[in-house]
Amino acid sequence: MQYLVISFSHKNTDIVTREKLALSDEGRREEVATPLLQNSSINEVIILSTCNRIEIILSVKDPFSATEAVLKKLSEVSGIHYEELEGRADIYEDNGAIHHVFSVASGLDSLVVGETQITGQIKDAYKEAYEKGWCGQKLGRVMHYAFKCSKEVRSSTDITRSPVSVASAAVNMAKEKLGNLGGMSALVVGAGEMGRLAAKHLISHGCNVILVGRDLEKTKTVAQEIDPDIRVEHVSNLQKLINSYRLLFSATSSKNPVITKDMVKEQSFDRYWFDMAVPRDIEEIYVARVHYFAVDDLKEIVNKNMAFREEQARNAYKIVGHFVNEFFRWLQTLEIDPIIKEIRKRAKESAISELQKAIKKGYIPKEYEKSIEKLLHNAFNRFLHDPTKQLKAIADEPRADTIVEAIKFFFEIEEEVGLNRYKCEYYMNLRS
Repeated sequence: MQYLVISFSHKNTDIVTREKLALSDEGRREEVATPLLQNSSINEVIILSTCNRIEIILSVKDPFSATEAVLKKLSEVSGIHYEELEGRADIYEDNGAIHHVFSVASGLDSLVVGETQITGQIKDAYKEAYEKGWCGQKLGRVMHYAFKCSKEVRSSTDITRSPVSVASAAVNMAKEKLGNLGGMSALVVGAGEMGRLAAKHLISHGCNVILVGRDLEKTKTVAQEIDPDIRVEHVSNLQKLINSYRLLFSATSSKNPVITKDMVKEQSFDRYWFDMAVPRDIEEIYVARVHYFAVDDLKEIVNKNMAFREEQARNAYKIVGHFVNEFFRWLQTLEIDPIIKEIRKRAKESAISELQKAIKKGYIPKEYEKSIEKLLHNAFNRFLHDPTKQLKAIADEPRADTIVEAIKFFFEIEEEVGLNRYKCEYYMNLRS
């Protein structure tokens, strides 16, 4: 069993590159996932695409061939040369892949360290992959432990303290630029998760929020859930709105800019626009008194209180390391226990089968059947006792995989024997 993660994030790519790579709509993700799953080296895939990262999480037979297939497909859909993607990508295998996924799920690899939004985004990515048949039990195992790890990091450290999302970082930056936000009005464009978070943070600072969306009924519903006092506007009124208010926070899933140069008019007051979307919602604009901030600009806020976050992150990484070790121990248990059970079962079946043949041919009297069956059972148990102990003893060792695979090969034990032991709570809950 081999795990592979190919990662593009704020750490190794700029916002322009991430815009080209973004797989923010369902059709584009399907365009990538479908051909990948037709590749003989790839078993399962989960695609995570957010404003700060694109993660392709895979279970593979051949990491080299799988990496090549992923990079070729991403090159095709993004228009970025294969060689450039190969040079930029962070590629993780097996232990490194699991450590990376657990770190991402725990908010340790985020632009805003400790943000909690990423856990929900990973759950959504997993849910989509499961429902579309892109992933099954192998990646389900990873997700199960990733969510357990994330929960432990949140409960055992203070990593989630102070800004916990890109949205809160944007609102904090607005507060730094303008001082007290109380009584100001702010436009929030987009009624998705990021827009909701921005609206909540703005309201907590005393702002009056105008929520702008394409689907008016959906936007009204979202506004009611957040605060009944939120004003709702249709996106068709956007040009008038952006030229009337000082604060704007935009986070739609549009492929193209929703605010273009021709929509912006010069005004006598300063405007502060925070583009939290990737691809960017706001076209590159040079207009007097419009102060524009993209996702990457929020690093100014992120870098504050770094000493505190670094201390908490060190503690969090210890937890991640523990969960990575636990995960691989658990995997070996899943593999070894059913294999031992299967070998014992086959030994018993063979013994009973031969005993029945001997009775049928008259070699052994029928009245001795139970006694001989018990004798054979004890003999096989004694014979398998030492190998069973040895197998359990090596469960934590690197050579365990090779030995387990060899045993499965010699005894012709199917993969499903191991898989049937696995149950993932979140995975199973997706059915309901």
